[in-house]
Amino acid sequence: MLCHVASLAVMAAAAQGTSTAARAAAPVGTAGVVISGLRKSFGEVKAVQGVDISIAPSSTVALLGPNGAGKTTTIDMVLGLQRPDAGRITVFGRTPTDAVKAGLVGGMLQVGSLVKDLTIRELVKLVGGLYPKPLGVDEALQIAGIADIAERRTNKLSGGQAQRVRFAIALVADPELLVLDEPTAALDVEGRRDFWASMRAVAARGKTVLFATHYLEEADAYADRVVLMARGKVVADGTPTEIKARVGSRTITATLPGADLAALGALAGVSAAEARGDDVVLRCSNSDSALRALLVGFPSAFNIEVRGGSLEEAFIELTGAEELGEAK
Repeated sequence: MLCHVASLAVMAAAAQGTSTAARAAAPVGTAGVVISGLRKSFGEVKAVQGVDISIAPSSTVALLGPNGAGKTTTIDMVLGLQRPDAGRITVFGRTPTDAVKAGLVGGMLQVGSLVKDLTIRELVKLVGGLYPKPLGVDEALQIAGIADIAERRTNKLSGGQAQRVRFAIALVADPELLVLDEPTAALDVEGRRDFWASMRAVAARGKTVLFATHYLEEADAYADRVVLMARGKVVADGTPTEIKARVGSRTITATLPGADLAALGALAGVSAAEARGDDVVLRCSNSDSALRALLVGFPSAFNIEVRGGSLEEAFIELTGAEELGEAK
């Protein structure tokens, strides 16, 4: 079992003596995850510095940021695996530890390893037995996309298959909150697509999802909201569209063989022009003016597209990330 998931399961084991009525009494309809004034340091490293985040029930929130931004530390504190130095977290009106014990939280983390020599089914059943009101094992395996390999032993799995087992372990508690740290790491493109199809089905059941990822296109496509962290602080918080709108520039792309870049760069509303084969890319301070000027001055242009700032551009600008690789 994952070492962190093991910690969650041990905490949940205390719920064995708790009636399922205690879970039903959780105020899941009135409060989601509330983080206020959160701080955590490791020696001289200030990992989290005064974070405030409120996540409504039944929403899907992406937590983004470069390496060292404080994402994983924040997630660990939401799961009760780390204690904050200051600040407060409530999960459906409870402390993180109490929420885990009540079976309200499922975690899929990127560290640790699976218990060897158990089959996938045995492991998922073992973890499910520690929660007060788990999903059926077959249902968890089906949602995670590993029903067809349920009898395979955990030491015979590829990286992508092991990641799906972690997902099944998080699901089997039938939690109200799913916390996922880099959930599609080790998955190929098809695996990532299938994973998010499963996640959409889970979210459609009214579950709350908090996930951290380096794949910005996943956050753009699947999150209702993006919380962007840098240097232990929240630097932006809003829908993907709102975050992208904070990057003011728009880009016009058109096919225009042999174009005069100097003339294009001088068009009203254009701040820079570059050629990419037969295509030109115009970076605009005012895309409306630039588009009108392009159509008048270069009527032969075709395949014209106008694009707003991307989440990747917003990420780099708002976090100050110098290496593009940190955003992927």
